Amino acid sequence: MEVSFHEMELLSRSLSNAHRSAVQAELNAAGLEKVGHPMLVSILQSADEDPEGQFQAQRELADLLHVSPPAIANSLKCLERDGYVRREPWPRDARRNRVILTEKGTEAVEGCRAVFLRVSARMMDGFTPEELALLAQFQRRMLDNLTRPDSHEKE
Repeated sequence: MEVSFHEMELLSRSLSNAHRSAVQAELNAAGLEKVGHPMLVSILQSADEDPEGQFQAQRELADLLHVSPPAIANSLKCLERDGYVRREPWPRDARRNRVILTEKGTEAVEGCRAVFLRVSARMMDGFTPEELALLAQFQRRMLDNLTRPDSHEKE
């Protein structure tokens, strides 16, 4: 059976939407609906564990998540208001703020990670290890195709 690019695009969007909905439903069920962007909280924890704090600045978080700095600023404002993060001056540059997880934020990260694992396990249910390896290979290739410089551009 031949599959068109259009069908592949629809499947990709449907999978993305279904995954997002499943994650949100699990977050709601776990009482984590107020966390906002769970990936942002997880990245903040990773940065918190990094002595250099590589991804704690707003610009770096925006770049990492592929969203605008104002979107990150808005998310951080909500996370700070709800007690998940706090801001303090950057040690080497007082004009910048570091974003640090609070204890409540750390607990939320652990809850978010558990949600992601449950959703991933549900999504991959019934796949053999070989099928998962092949799927990962295909997804890496698709990601490479989308992120490498376009080889079809005229020089």
